[in-house]
Amino acid sequence: MNENDQSESSSSQRPPRQARKGLTSTGARKAASKSTRSRSREFALQALYQYILSGNSATEIDLFTRDLAGFHKADAAHYDALLHGCIESAEQLNAQIVPHLDRKMDEISPIELACMWIGVYEFQHCLDVPWRVVINESIELAKEFGGTDGYKYVNAVLNALAPSLRAVEVAADRNNAA
Repeated sequence: MNENDQSESSSSQRPPRQARKGLTSTGARKAASKSTRSRSREFALQALYQYILSGNSATEIDLFTRDLAGFHKADAAHYDALLHGCIESAEQLNAQIVPHLDRKMDEISPIELACMWIGVYEFQHCLDVPWRVVINESIELAKEFGGTDGYKYVNAVLNALAPSLRAVEVAADRNNAA
């Protein structure tokens, strides 16, 4: 028996890969498996998308969003912080994001931009949310609402920002992994 035969026989002995429960066909989480915080991020994303496209006031968008089906299952306080915080600090968030872009800001999808705003805002203001969770939640939003590979772009930008915005936490994680 040669080396190729051994690796072939050992790989054929593995059990079949199991589908991950709680995921849609695109890999996004199903609604039933989402936390109230995840839901608040979804509603904030929808509201920020509306803000980016329409320029309507935060108050108008907020009133509209709170009437959407399922809002009662979201963490309203987190939603408020994300929506109003991102709108109020949009210029500062963009200033953080722009150095990590490979194209002009106006070429970024509104969904991906809103996902990045949420991620950067949470890095800076929601210190109770671990940095890896911030990135993962932003990726999940981009997978569910964005273009086919938009989540990869969101991931790259947020991963580039994490070491400067959460320096101690990122360093500690990397030291523990080593």
